[in-house]
Amino acid sequence: QVQLVESGGGLVQAGDSLRLSCAASGRTISPYAMGWFRQAPGKEREFVAVVGWSNADRDYADSVKGRFTISRNNALNTVTLQMFNLKPEDTAVYYCAADIEHLGLSTTVHEYDVWGQGTQVTVSS
Repeated sequence: QVQLVESGGGLVQAGDSLRLSCAASGRTISPYAMGWFRQAPGKEREFVAVVGWSNADRDYADSVKGRFTISRNNALNTVTLQMFNLKPEDTAVYYCAADIEHLGLSTTVHEYDVWGQGTQVTVSS
C-alpha cells in the first residue's frame, strides 16, 4: 500500500515561488502517474498537474501552465511541484495523488486511488 505525504506549503506573497514535495512510502511509485490537485475553501478539488512514469509526459491545468512545473524522482520515490509567480487565486490545500489503476495521464479526481493529507498554500496580495 502506498502512502503519500506532502510538505512545503506556507504563506507567501503574490509573485513569490514555492516548492511542494510529495514523499511516497510503502512501495515504489515509479510505474504510476502522479498528480497534484488543489482545493480552495468552498470549491471542488481540481486538477493542477500530472506526470507520467518518467518526466517525459506531463500535463497542466491552463490556470498554472507556464508557472508550475511537476517532476518526479523515481529513485527517491518523490514528486515535486515547483510553483512560480504565485497568485492569490492559487490559495488552496494542495494534494499529491497516485493513479494506480489507470493508464495515461488522468486529470480526473476520481481516477486517483491514493491521496496524501494535503499541504496549505496561502498567497497574499
